[in-house]
Amino acid sequence: MKTKTLTIASMLLLSALVLGACSGPMSALAEQAEGLVNQAETVAVQKIAKQAEAVSAQAADQQSSPAIQDESGLLAAYENTLTGVYERVNPSVVFIGVVKDISAALGDQIPSLPDLPNLPEDLPNLPGLPEDQSPFNDGQPFASGLGSGFVWDTQGHIVTNNHVVEGASKIEVIFSDGTSLPATLVGADSYSDLAVIKVEDAGELLKPVTMGDSDKVKVGELAIAIGNPYGLSNTMTVGIISALGRSIPAGAASQFTAGQNFTIPDIIQTDAPINPGNSGGVLVNDQGEVIGVTTAIESTSGANAGIGFVVPAATVQKVVPALIENGGFKHPYLGISGSTITREQTIAMGLDKNQRGALVNEVVTGGPADEAGLRGSNRESEIDGQQVPVGGDVIIAINGEEIKGMDELIAFLMGKTTVGETVTLTILRDGEQTQVEVTLAERPQQ
Repeated sequence: MKTKTLTIASMLLLSALVLGACSGPMSALAEQAEGLVNQAETVAVQKIAKQAEAVSAQAADQQSSPAIQDESGLLAAYENTLTGVYERVNPSVVFIGVVKDISAALGDQIPSLPDLPNLPEDLPNLPGLPEDQSPFNDGQPFASGLGSGFVWDTQGHIVTNNHVVEGASKIEVIFSDGTSLPATLVGADSYSDLAVIKVEDAGELLKPVTMGDSDKVKVGELAIAIGNPYGLSNTMTVGIISALGRSIPAGAASQFTAGQNFTIPDIIQTDAPINPGNSGGVLVNDQGEVIGVTTAIESTSGANAGIGFVVPAATVQKVVPALIENGGFKHPYLGISGSTITREQTIAMGLDKNQRGALVNEVVTGGPADEAGLRGSNRESEIDGQQVPVGGDVIIAINGEEIKGMDELIAFLMGKTTVGETVTLTILRDGEQTQVEVTLAERPQQ
C-alpha cells in the first residue's frame, strides 16, 4: 500500500507539472492536483509513523518481559531457599521445658539486673497446658520456664543456653514431631552461656545440625532463626547479620562480683526477630548451617526490638566438646579489668592521641597479670566532668597480633589461647614500649 500510494502521488505530481505549463483555466486544476499530492504524502507518513510506533512498543515489551521474569525467578529462589532451610534444620531444633524450685528460681532472679538483659525465660506454665496438666507438676511449688535447643550428635546430646537450664530440677525435651523425652544436664558454662543436656533412646529423632564457620560471616548476609518464641514451637524468623564483634555480659552473677566482670566476645548481632523462648535455638545461614546460638536481646520491653545477640559457632565448637567430655570448660584468665583506651585518656597520659589499645585499670591480686608485673591505673583524670582512670599499662599486642581495644583482647584470649599457655604482651608503660610474658590461668568459677 505504501508503494502504491507513493506511485499515485508521483503521477499526480507529474500531471501538476504538465498543467502548470499551461495558462488560464488550467491553473485551478494544478492547485487541485497539488493538494492531492500533499494529502497523499501526509497519509503515507502517518502510516509509516504508526508502523514505527508499533515496532518500538514491541521492542519495549521484549526488553521488559525478561526483567519481570528475572524478578519472579529471584523471589521464587528466595522462597525456595527459606523453605529448604526450614525443612532441613527444623527437625534438629527442640523445645525445652524446665522446672525450678520456687526458692531456687527466686534466688536466680536476684542478680538478673545487667543493662543488657538475657532473654526472660520464666513463665507461669508451659503454653497450652493448664497448671494441673503440666508434665512437671508434682504438687510442689514450682516455676516453669521454656527455651530452645538443637541436636548435637546421635548420642543424644543437645545444646542450649546455660540460662535456660541453670538450676532446673526437671528438664523435658520436645522434638519437632511432638515426642517428649526427659533430659539430664551433662555440662554447663556460664561464661559462654552454653549448656549440654542429654536424652536417652531418642533413635531416629536425633538429627544433628551442620555447623558453619562463623569466622566467615559478613554483615548483610541472610540470617535465619529457628526456635520456640513464647512457646510457639517450630517458628522460623528471617533477617540479616547486623553487626559482628559485639560483647555481652557473661552471666548475671558476674555483674555483682567486684573485679570479676566477664563478657562473651565475638557476639553476632542480627535483626532476625528473637523473643523469649528463642534462647538456645539456632541462627543459620542460607545453607542451613548453624552460625550461632540465639542468646539475648536488647529491649526495653523484653520483646524483640530488632537487636538480637548470638553466641558464634566458633565458640560453640570450642566449648561444647569440653562440656560433653568434662562437664565444664576452662577459660584462659589474665587477671585484669580494663577498658578500651579513649582519645581523651591518651592525651591525659601523654601518648599519641591516635594510640589504640586496652588500658589496664586494675590487676587482680595473685592473678597471672599480677605475677607477671602488669600495672593498673595509678591515678585519675577529669574527663567531661568525670574522674577516669589513667596511668596504667596499655596492651597494644598479644603474641605479635595488634590489639585495638579490650574486646579484641578478650576475643583473642577466648579464641586463640588455652589455660597454662604463656603469651607475650606488648605494652606501653609510661609511654615506653616493652614486652611482658604472662602464663594464663583458669578463670575462677562464678
